[in-house]
Amino acid sequence: MTLFEAPEYDPARERRRKLLIAIAVLAVVLATLVAYLYRNWREERVVQKFFTALQARDYENAYAIWMADPEWKQHTERYRTYPFEDFYRDWGPGGEWGLIRSFHVDGSASPPQGGSGIVVEVTVNERHQKARLWVEKKDRSLTFSPF
Repeated sequence: MTLFEAPEYDPARERRRKLLIAIAVLAVVLATLVAYLYRNWREERVVQKFFTALQARDYENAYAIWMADPEWKQHTERYRTYPFEDFYRDWGPGGEWGLIRSFHVDGSASPPQGGSGIVVEVTVNERHQKARLWVEKKDRSLTFSPF
């Protein structure tokens, strides 16, 4: 075959090629959109587990989630800055939020200045005031949001 003997044009083959390119572009756009929308899913899930433990009145498990240490009882000396007693005072029945009867994770955002974590906003007991928690990305530990 020489340059002057090109294969015959096949419109069906050209349509298939264009369709495959369009599908590939659409798949990349959708994958990017899903990745963007769920970029903080793991951090939101940690907050959901935390409030589920509070709702079940399992304060020791909630403290383990807060500290990102399931074996916190083995080395309580590491947590002298925020011991379990203070945690219970803040999140127990007598705390600011009272008994947790219902909650909804509303969303999350990265702070405008950047940082090592994200802020997760939660509606607690259908109150107008939202709970905002800071979740560290590296270890998924929780703390009160500075924002």
